[in-house]
Amino acid sequence: MDIHRAPDTLQIRPSILYFGTPVLLITTRNPDGSANITPMSSAWALADRVTIGLAGGGQGLANLLRERECVLNLASESMREAVERLAPTSGRDPVPAWKRGYRHEGDKFALAGWHALPSALVGAPRIAEAPLQLEARLLRAIERPLDAWRDDAGGYTTLELEVCRVHAHADIVVPGSSHIDPRRYRPLFYVFRHYYGVGPALGRTFKAEV
Repeated sequence: MDIHRAPDTLQIRPSILYFGTPVLLITTRNPDGSANITPMSSAWALADRVTIGLAGGGQGLANLLRERECVLNLASESMREAVERLAPTSGRDPVPAWKRGYRHEGDKFALAGWHALPSALVGAPRIAEAPLQLEARLLRAIERPLDAWRDDAGGYTTLELEVCRVHAHADIVVPGSSHIDPRRYRPLFYVFRHYYGVGPALGRTFKAEV
């Protein structure tokens, strides 16, 4: 009899569950018309919908709920250093009390060294350096209060967005198609608070079109 020995496991209580998703840079408009950039990594996509989760009290969330639109800019590996420059900043002034170690930054485009491009269907700008830029409109938002989470952050909000326009760098698109070439697309991943890029390809699913 072939007896398989399963790997040893431990029961753990990790402080975070960022098990690995691409870094999104959400651009929104502030009340004065200026732009805000919110780096985040809690998102998943299905068909033309993207669902994201944002902690309460941030400027990006306030903008999104007010304007009901945004751009989801997917960061590339080459944008890592700029993403990390933005990480300890907040568009809120004063900075929310739960964001310890953060500082206010009014011009996040300048801090990151990125360039703003006008969007076609929404008011928020796109990030020129991001290889994928998804213009999106808010369909619904659900506030999820959570006691003792992030001190006075007041929980978090899940937001369902409808993608209404996709912009892609030409060099990651299969010529003559609307398909992204996964061999050329190099997204930046956030894995348990560490940044990772794409490793060697391991194969393709039977559903792959390219």
